[in-house]
Amino acid sequence: MEPGTLVLAATPIGNTDDASARLCRLLAEADVVAAEDTRRVQALATRLGVHVGGRVLAVHDHNEEARADGLLDVVAGGGTVVVVTDAGMPSVSDPGYRLVTAAVAAELPVTVAPGPSAVLAALALSGLPTDRFCFEGFLPRRAGGRARALAALADEPRTMVLFEAPHRVAALLAAMVEAFGPARRAAVCRELTKTHEEVRRGPLHELVAWADAGEVLGEVVVVVAGAVPGAGEVTAGVVGEVLARVDTGERLKDAVAHVAGQAGVPRRDLYDAAVAARRG
Repeated sequence: MEPGTLVLAATPIGNTDDASARLCRLLAEADVVAAEDTRRVQALATRLGVHVGGRVLAVHDHNEEARADGLLDVVAGGGTVVVVTDAGMPSVSDPGYRLVTAAVAAELPVTVAPGPSAVLAALALSGLPTDRFCFEGFLPRRAGGRARALAALADEPRTMVLFEAPHRVAALLAAMVEAFGPARRAAVCRELTKTHEEVRRGPLHELVAWADAGEVLGEVVVVVAGAVPGAGEVTAGVVGEVLARVDTGERLKDAVAHVAGQAGVPRRDLYDAAVAARRG
């Protein structure tokens, strides 16, 4: 018997009209629809005017590994299993990865029904370079882990795409200022393809002020420009400008904040360099 196929199918990230004809056909004809949330996929099918013909099973982060053998038995027996998540492409910060690796190990056919992607949509709208980029998903929630992750990315030359919960966006942007400097350009994209879609672009210090001014709502993707080699370095000239302002009576902390913002260098690095220069 010829095996069937495991299909990773993208679902709309907001606008139902973005659903492909292939997704509609798969939902109607698949033997099994493996959904991150069975209620959401049924609601999507209703909006699309599609009757789901096969079984609908919940497959999420907590049970994907346990469900894998049963789903792959369906494929091995000639059936079609469609994997869908609540929004976007399965296996991209969503369930699907374990199923794919298990299917590959079992030498069973795997294919994709491409479609909406929050990562690519935000990247395209950001106004930042798109020729080379990396996806970092969700950073650690705790401040220390987040700071370490960002420090490791400080010299990353590619445009970076990240996900973040709306109530943590302000903290993420503030941490990026510390790691990347206030002048690094970025974009905050929220509610993509939905009625209240919004894209805020600008240097990180401006985005921090925006996020602090009011509550950020909706699903959020943050896009940040990569580091430019040789830019944003704490040079002797930059340190000298800080010390000159201090000599006129300005507080060191205030002088560092002003010069760092103008030069696009990390405030903490400039402060440490200024303190070392004064001691030296």
